[in-house]
Amino acid sequence: MLWTRWLVLLLCWGGTSGEQQADERDGFPAEVRADSRRQRSPPPVEPLDFGFVPSSVYDTHAYYEPGAVGILFHMVHAFLYVIQPNSFPKDLIVKVIQQNMGGIKIDEWRKPENVVLLLQWIHYQAGFLLCGLIGIVFVIIVPVIGLLFCVCRCCENCGGEMHQRQRKNADCQRGFYTASLVATTIFIIVGVLISYAANHNISAQIKSTRRLINTNMRDLKTFANNTPAQIDYLTAQYTTAKNKVLSDLDNIGPLLGGRIHSQLEKEVVPSLDTALRMAGAMRETKEALENVSSSLEVLQEGTGKLQSSLSGERASLSNTLSDPACTNGAVSHTCNTIRSTLAQLGINADYSGLPSVSHALANVDTILKTDLSNVVQKGYSSFNDTPRLVKEQTKNIVAGVKGMLDKISAEITGFSKMFPVEASLANFTIFLNQGQKNIEAYYPQIDQMDFYRWIGCVAVLCAVVLILAFNFLGLLCGTCGYDKQATPTTRGCLSNTGGNLLMAGVGFSFIFVWMLMAIVTTFFVVGGNVEKMVCEPLANRQLFKIIDTPYLVHPAKKNFLPGMLFQNPNIDLTLGSMYRDCYENNGLYHALQLETMFNINSFLNRTAYNKDLAKVFESVQVDLQDITLLEQAGRDNLINFANSGVGQIDYDAFMAEVNKGVTIVDLLTFSTDLEAQADQLPRGALENALKGHASSIRQIHREQVVPMEQAMSTLSQSIRLLQRTSSDLPIKVTNILSAIDAAEYLITHNASHVVKQETKNYVQTLVGYFKQYTAWIKNSLTAEVAQCKPISNIVDSMEIVACSFIVDSVNVFWFGLGGCCVLLIPSMILSTKLAKYYRRMDTEDVFEDMGNTGNHGEQVCDIHGNLVVVSSPYSDTLTRFPRASAPPSYSDW
Repeated sequence: MLWTRWLVLLLCWGGTSGEQQADERDGFPAEVRADSRRQRSPPPVEPLDFGFVPSSVYDTHAYYEPGAVGILFHMVHAFLYVIQPNSFPKDLIVKVIQQNMGGIKIDEWRKPENVVLLLQWIHYQAGFLLCGLIGIVFVIIVPVIGLLFCVCRCCENCGGEMHQRQRKNADCQRGFYTASLVATTIFIIVGVLISYAANHNISAQIKSTRRLINTNMRDLKTFANNTPAQIDYLTAQYTTAKNKVLSDLDNIGPLLGGRIHSQLEKEVVPSLDTALRMAGAMRETKEALENVSSSLEVLQEGTGKLQSSLSGERASLSNTLSDPACTNGAVSHTCNTIRSTLAQLGINADYSGLPSVSHALANVDTILKTDLSNVVQKGYSSFNDTPRLVKEQTKNIVAGVKGMLDKISAEITGFSKMFPVEASLANFTIFLNQGQKNIEAYYPQIDQMDFYRWIGCVAVLCAVVLILAFNFLGLLCGTCGYDKQATPTTRGCLSNTGGNLLMAGVGFSFIFVWMLMAIVTTFFVVGGNVEKMVCEPLANRQLFKIIDTPYLVHPAKKNFLPGMLFQNPNIDLTLGSMYRDCYENNGLYHALQLETMFNINSFLNRTAYNKDLAKVFESVQVDLQDITLLEQAGRDNLINFANSGVGQIDYDAFMAEVNKGVTIVDLLTFSTDLEAQADQLPRGALENALKGHASSIRQIHREQVVPMEQAMSTLSQSIRLLQRTSSDLPIKVTNILSAIDAAEYLITHNASHVVKQETKNYVQTLVGYFKQYTAWIKNSLTAEVAQCKPISNIVDSMEIVACSFIVDSVNVFWFGLGGCCVLLIPSMILSTKLAKYYRRMDTEDVFEDMGNTGNHGEQVCDIHGNLVVVSSPYSDTLTRFPRASAPPSYSDW
């Protein structure tokens, strides 16, 4: 048992526990966050690839396909089911074992409970008891009957009289007896063949047993050789989890700092973005003010020039219309119409009264000397520097955690080296080799014993074959030598020999049949009960349930198997569960429930999952007070912008003038209409003069009005931009500053909650790698390490050898031999009956006419020709049975 204990202990070092989750929950105090919206689930843990545990390939295939002989096995099983249809008496056996644990005493069987058990056992064994009783009666009665039959025949009774009465259906009877004996002989031959096949199957399968022994031994050696490598592989894979943790520790800045940054940026980045947009608005305001100033200057200057040009053109056009040609009645109407439109040649908008924006522009220029965008970018940079701050401030903690991981790695490696695994398994391999040699040393003796067994079974079958030979030769000689014309006293030698051989077969049947039945009865009782009480329960695992019955062997010992292996019967380990796990090729750690022997959870909590790791990270303090989102210069810049005077500009006055046209009438339209009216005049100087004025008006529009309209468009766009920007500008600036103040307050005062939460998530990520490792160890120990398929293969191989190879073959042997014994009874009867028709009789029936009265006398003629007259009850004997001639008398007969 020493090697078993070592094997148990070497598998106790790895595993996992559901208690880790509770430990993790205890590792951090509860945190109440100011804003529940900031809470989020920890990021998923990256899956680790631990590779595949070196697997073991076992050679044993514990499966037996009997082939054609399997039909015979099924026949015997069906016969035994008819004999014993009751289900397996599990409860009865358990009661018997429990009540007779201290030994069986005769006096105790008189107790009522033991009598009840005995009656239940007799009821269960009724079929076997009845058949066994029949066999015993057969063994006793057959020799007595044979003796009486022999004595009776010596007294010329029981068919011993050498006289055969002639019947008219004698040929039918002979044919019936012959056919029946032939059929019986054939069935006996089938029984002999069945028994011989079973006998030969035992010898053939015993040779296959060596293959099963060799493969099972090889599998056990494979198990012993591969287990250390598998354990070393499990230990080595701790490095995979450790390296991943070290990688995350080296990148604690981007990982932990990045998570802290991601949580804080929800408040920080929007405030900085608003300030950055305000910096852009400042630049746009300056451009707009510059555009307003330049456009206003252009418009004011252009207004004076345009006013002078339009006044001169209006005066010149008025002089032209004063021409005497306009007094002509046909022309005067056109001239009057033109004269009425002269008032439209004037300026519509007056820009001279609009206020100047130079003061606001000067203030904005002063404000823009401080680059607010650069200041905001410094805030971005300061905030984005969080990962670096985290890395620098956790430098000592990371170094401590790395040292802790190295210590854990050394503990795991040291624990796996505490047990002399290789030495123990090497001794186990030596034990297997020596055991295999010891087993192989018995092979010659087994072969010799099997040879003797085979000879004995063949000798038993030869007794039946001897009887069959007499029957066959008797039938052959009798059938071939039979002559219908010959009388019973004149039958030939060949026919007589056939009859004698048949009687010899009967004699040998009486000699051997009771011995054969004794063998059949013995094998039937033993083999049948072994099949029903051992093999069938072993096949359907009912036998395991008996062994696994609680408190079976002792009232104080619950389970048998753990009590035998671990001296702890209270472990919930059963033979059935162990076999099932091994049959599924699970690990021995899971099959034997070795976790009950060693508290792996505490070991893992100290090593692979160490609560000190969480405690170390509880002390993480990240100081983010050095982060400045907006310097004072930027704040002053925003405040000065709000007070720059942009909001005091009279935008309504600007919009009122901007919405007006430059001139009262569109000069292009006016010039076009003027030319059209000039075309209505007669050709001459007046027409040319008016067209000249139209051309001058177009030139004024092109050179003066168009630039003013462009300046007015620029002015309109800039005024609208300024109006939008200046709308509630102080409130906007105040909101920006408030948002930045709130973000800075969050960083300096409430960031500790974020740091603790993200640190907890970060630690959970690190612990998640160890959880993967421990879960992988558990799965590997359950299904891949020390796979105990060889144990179930040994059980299955024992079942195959004991039940399929031996018990089934023995049962088929007695089944065939028993059939022969039963069929020998009708064979003896038929042989005795049929021998009368083949043997030469001493006397025969002779009939003669005794007179004219119609009465006839019966004369019996013996073999020497002497006649004996007897009365005949038949009136037609002479006609039905002609008188037979006496056989010749020879001195050599």
